[in-house]
Amino acid sequence: MSGDLNQSFRGGGRSVEFLDEVNAASLVALVEAGVLPGDVAGRIARAVAELRARDAAAPPRSTADYLDYEPRLVEIGGVEATRLHTGRSRQDLASTLARMNLRDGLLRVVEALCAAQEAVIETSKGHERTIIPTYTHGVQAQPTTFAHYLLGVGAMLARNTGRLCEAWARVNACPLGTAALATSSFPIDRDRLAALLGFEALVVNAYDANQLASVDCAMEVACALQILAVQAGQFAQDVHAPYASPRPWLLLRTGALTGTSSIMPQKRNPAAIEQLRAQASLLLVDAQSVAMLSHNVRSGMFDYRMYDPVPAARPVAVVELIGKVVLGLVVDPERALAEVRDDYSTTTEIADTLLTRAEVPFRTGHHYASLLTDHGRSHGLRLHEIAFADAQRIYLEQTGSPLPLDETAFREAISPEYMVFGRRGRGGPQLSEVQRMQDDQSSALAAMRRWLDQARNRLSDAARMRDAAFAAIAAR
Repeated sequence: MSGDLNQSFRGGGRSVEFLDEVNAASLVALVEAGVLPGDVAGRIARAVAELRARDAAAPPRSTADYLDYEPRLVEIGGVEATRLHTGRSRQDLASTLARMNLRDGLLRVVEALCAAQEAVIETSKGHERTIIPTYTHGVQAQPTTFAHYLLGVGAMLARNTGRLCEAWARVNACPLGTAALATSSFPIDRDRLAALLGFEALVVNAYDANQLASVDCAMEVACALQILAVQAGQFAQDVHAPYASPRPWLLLRTGALTGTSSIMPQKRNPAAIEQLRAQASLLLVDAQSVAMLSHNVRSGMFDYRMYDPVPAARPVAVVELIGKVVLGLVVDPERALAEVRDDYSTTTEIADTLLTRAEVPFRTGHHYASLLTDHGRSHGLRLHEIAFADAQRIYLEQTGSPLPLDETAFREAISPEYMVFGRRGRGGPQLSEVQRMQDDQSSALAAMRRWLDQARNRLSDAARMRDAAFAAIAAR
């Protein structure tokens, strides 16, 4: 393969930098296996170092294709420099660079997700008592608190983080040393190659390493990012919906996250929310393309052989924008509560109260609350404006029995505060549960940050080991 059709080996991500790391590891492994004499290896190491220095002083290389790299290395080190490629192929090079880009991007996305989760947790504090409306089918459903809603978003972000961390074990496995698909006749220690590059395991089967695992490895990360993209869009739609009201209860803080109309001076457009939705859609397209390129092709084809199969720039940008939007949200507690009271979203509690206090079957109470809603709306009344006498009459007409609640109990049941803070189920908006979830999410976030530090430290340790071994060879 060559020319424009060689899409399988195009550059991307940090591929050029990673190729330098792979070359250093390969040279060390060749020397340790006795494949390269020390003096030859020393000359090659110095040529590799000189080429790296030249590139650092000039515009960076635009490709990590070894067929472009090797002629430049030969110019410095002579033809014996081609022995660096002993026992390997562009196939396992491509698979290795792809995994190095995947794990680098994975860690960057996890870091961004941690920051977004922190923004969610911190923003939720102080809003444990801020009652807001929530919606199903685009219609007001039941009240909750802003803290409860945000912690739901935090749980969503944490699951995305978890998916990526679970993928890490399969991403951070090394295919180097498998050559094209059946290894080589040289006794190269693949475990040593993996250790030098910070991989924690091998993709053992050489055919699988380059022809099969390279597909599902990238698709696993891409699938996780598709879920993230869909959920980012859901969040954007949630926080955009209140803007349709002339008096929104939720807005973005005016400034960097908002825009103005070129003709309508009164408008403060939620630019960041719109951009989040658009970027989430583009991320979904990017992630789906991984499957499209891999679909219905024979193994070993160039279609899916990207050095950077799932670029991290857009998912990082999407997650960072989620964090900015969360930090920029301004909720008006009075307007939010007024919106709840303007509708009938607390009628569920009427049915619950009838059941708990008078053992009225839930479906009977549900039907009564529905009739009460129809009555109030047909007379232009809000729920708390319905006369208690009418509430009694409707119940009597429906059941043939007196309403088994006095006016105090009835008024309490339709109160948003009573409904929200009287919840008893685990994970509800009651203060004790919200505070527990804040603590739990904070603890989980701290553990995730420790995992992230450990993963990066392992890569740094491998880099130091590799650099020391390479420097020792170059000094020969």
